[in-house]
Amino acid sequence: MKLTVTLRDSIKNKDIRKEWLVPCVVYGKHLQAPLVISCVKNDLIKKYKEAGYSTPLTLEGENIKELVLIQDIQLDPVSNVLLHVDFLAIKADEKVTTEIPVVLTGESLLEKSGDGIVQLVKDAIEVEALPQDLPHNITIDISGIATTNDTIFVKDLKLSDKVTILDDPEQAIVTTTSTQGEEVEEEVTPTPTEGEATTEGEEKKEEEKKE
Repeated sequence: MKLTVTLRDSIKNKDIRKEWLVPCVVYGKHLQAPLVISCVKNDLIKKYKEAGYSTPLTLEGENIKELVLIQDIQLDPVSNVLLHVDFLAIKADEKVTTEIPVVLTGESLLEKSGDGIVQLVKDAIEVEALPQDLPHNITIDISGIATTNDTIFVKDLKLSDKVTILDDPEQAIVTTTSTQGEEVEEEVTPTPTEGEATTEGEEKKEEEKKE
């Protein structure tokens, strides 16, 4: 998967964005210095939707050709506009460590019955593999979950033997919760007992006499 980029010098980021370009930086331990680049915004968005954070991209341009992973994306907190992207430069023959997103498929028997809901409590798994062996995502079928006792752990994942999972095997990925909650008791304002009511009435009469 290729993305065309351009090396840039001292052009300000705001001026780059006016040209519908996105300022980017490429980091990597084998690079002598970070590469400061830019690319067409729509092209980058398209590649990000296809690659995510776990599928390698090849950045190509004049005097540049680097295999990378998208490492970080900066969005405007108000407008959600893409502002900046960091790439991690990698080598095809060296293993890399990254997080792979978890995707749930199917409909659980538990939710079909209305007795509970399925919760994704860990949405990414840290793995190590060669760039070409990295899975795009990790798919978990939840159709077999039938009771609130069913839990899926990291150790239950079945991945290629070319991929090493780095997370704790006993860590839960998918859990369940019951929808059969206890009924909420209505708050009842206590009414005064007969003795209390009489006392309050007498006190009121005494105050009227004093007036």
